Amino acid sequence: MAVPLLDLKAQYRTIKDEVLRVTEEIYESQIFILGKRVEEFERDFAAYCHSKHAIGVSSGTDALLIALMVADIGRDHDVIVPAYSFFATAGVVDRVGATPVFVDIDLADYCIDVRKIEQKITSRTRAIMPVHLYGQAAAMDEINRIAKKHNLLVIEDAAQAVGAEYDGKRTGSLSPFGCFSFFPSKNLGAFGDAGAVTTNDDALASKLVDYRVHGMRPKYYHHYVGGNFRIDALQAAILHIKLKHLDQWAEGRRRNAAAYIDMFAEAKAGERIVLPTEMPKRHHVYNQYVIRFPEGRETRDRVMNHLKSAGVGCEVYYPLTLPQQACFKDNLSASDSFPSSDAASEQTLAIPVYPEMTRDQMAEVVREIMRGLG
Repeated sequence: MAVPLLDLKAQYRTIKDEVLRVTEEIYESQIFILGKRVEEFERDFAAYCHSKHAIGVSSGTDALLIALMVADIGRDHDVIVPAYSFFATAGVVDRVGATPVFVDIDLADYCIDVRKIEQKITSRTRAIMPVHLYGQAAAMDEINRIAKKHNLLVIEDAAQAVGAEYDGKRTGSLSPFGCFSFFPSKNLGAFGDAGAVTTNDDALASKLVDYRVHGMRPKYYHHYVGGNFRIDALQAAILHIKLKHLDQWAEGRRRNAAAYIDMFAEAKAGERIVLPTEMPKRHHVYNQYVIRFPEGRETRDRVMNHLKSAGVGCEVYYPLTLPQQACFKDNLSASDSFPSSDAASEQTLAIPVYPEMTRDQMAEVVREIMRGLG
């Protein structure tokens, strides 16, 4: 039985009529940039995230980039980032002229190891950028405590964690900036690239709005050098439709995650497979369901190759740590040791968890993983 890693067509079928109606209205209006559709989505997305403001932007990467720009972070500044994440986390820091300083992760949640952050703080450090990886929030109490102690800004990379919670508070409301991606494969995915920045600060929100359109207010009067970071009206309208279903879809993912626990136990996977753990005070939304093979890369790759040959979707997030990327070879912190990040890159594999999965499909995934293990 073929099982895709993600089945966006199944999701689309449930909202197709509404999407086609709204997109036709936009075509008829010929208003494609910003406007009413964007404002409506921003209003309701801010409320969803328990934030005062949400500013729609062109991608999750641009959400991180504009936050750094508005915070005036650049040359001669350091930003602390996890050593294991999607490339954009560190890439945007380099793009503004600052230096990403890598910190190892905690294998328990794949987020930045808060016990190791203060070792990397210097007089150059301006911000900490925790990543809520795979759908689970980082340890924000401790991160915010460290940031307050050292007078640092916190920028949440919440690209994979829309709707996730820490101690009852949603990602995007736990720091001055929350940065989201609406890449199509995300739990809240657009029909192309899109993103958003959330904030509870009126002044930051106003500045984000200006930076989104080349630092301009009013038209043709530029107070800052911003960028073209606008979200399309089409994407905002589609996201607005999906937003109403997001919690239901997330609960489907959580239901499937719980079912995997039982299925792997019945299959007697034992200690050969480490399943994701929902940490205390967290509400996990399982943007990815990532399992780990402690026996190492050879076992992980053998299982991965078997799954692919059996038609079961899977993916390695991420085969290299950020310090291992060639473009950071001259970064001084990249030469440090990151054992947990190395283990994550060598031992983990994402398997299907999308809410439309059937029990039979999940059973097939588990069955083929056990066959691959041998």
